Amino acid sequence: MRQNIGAKTAVYPMPVFIIGTYDENGVANAMNAAWGGISEDKEISICVSEGHKTTKNILANGCFTVSIATADYVKECDYVGLVSGNKVPNKLEKCGFHTVKSDRINAPIILELPMAVECELISYDAESCRLVGKIVDINVDDSILTDGKVDPKKLRPITYDSFNHHYIALGQIVGNAFSDGKTIE
Repeated sequence: MRQNIGAKTAVYPMPVFIIGTYDENGVANAMNAAWGGISEDKEISICVSEGHKTTKNILANGCFTVSIATADYVKECDYVGLVSGNKVPNKLEKCGFHTVKSDRINAPIILELPMAVECELISYDAESCRLVGKIVDINVDDSILTDGKVDPKKLRPITYDSFNHHYIALGQIVGNAFSDGKTIE
């Protein structure tokens, strides 16, 4: 038996993104955003409301980073989503995150999070809250690479479960893309 449970903001998996920016004084800021994903080739879209310090910073600087939240830093990733950069300007310092400036864009890379997508602003629509960025580069720590490729088991990305308000670690391989379906005739 199946049920209709109503329209909700839920898909699985829902990535947990940590968006990094600099403010007008060069102070690093970050926020947790779970509504987003790849929307075109080399393009990322994220739902971010206009009142966030992060949104203001992106509109002023024209760039941002999107770090992948990991199981090793769940508490810190949750914290940067709970606390507003408008009220707590040193929230990265408070949660123990350290940053370096990207070599490619004017945005911070959070060292504790081993994968960061470096983006230039394409557009922002305040009415829909849709932020679109051009992926300029992806910065990864060697610790998450196997044979030169990102290894999800080492990265340990998390997904947001909006039904139960949990973070769930990803990583188990259950099949091979562009291959397993070929066995069906």
